[in-house]
Amino acid sequence: MDRKIAVSGELGSGKTVLCRKLALALNMEIVSVGSIQRQLAEKYGMSTLEFNKYMETHPELDRECDNMVTLYGKEPRSLILDSRMAWYFVPDAFKLHLLVDSRIAAERIFGDRDRKNETYASVQETSLHLTARKQSEALRFKQQYGVDIDDARNYNLLIDTSHLSPEAVFNKVMEPLQEYLGKQPGD
Repeated sequence: MDRKIAVSGELGSGKTVLCRKLALALNMEIVSVGSIQRQLAEKYGMSTLEFNKYMETHPELDRECDNMVTLYGKEPRSLILDSRMAWYFVPDAFKLHLLVDSRIAAERIFGDRDRKNETYASVQETSLHLTARKQSEALRFKQQYGVDIDDARNYNLLIDTSHLSPEAVFNKVMEPLQEYLGKQPGD
């Protein structure tokens, strides 16, 4: 049976790391809308914040990404959808949302040298950009779809990753996720 796991969360909360761990444990493929958007930002010669601001006045770009998520949600295979809006576009998915303290998020992202178009001079600058990007995304999703991505009722499970290791986050997810997938813990 095909199942979908929608992983959303705040910037710097560890979505990508968790998705990779889940993919290995469950032998599932990851579809990352964030990666697609970062590639588009690079194509347009913009930072991710600049691209988010650009998308505020070009909703067709959001719709294109969102239509892709909807189509992935209908595919007859199990997938992990790393997307802030997959919970909305794939309503039958297991909906997981990660939270993180804004200072910790800024420190994580500042220290992540794999982000090509997200380099900052300091943790403070990182924090300012993350705040602006979060506000931009929340505004776009509210305007386009009438949804509040911070509403806890949208999700099956919320985890604050601020003071947890990636392994601890993974362990907190597995039991409820296995229940959703129809497996017993330890199988």
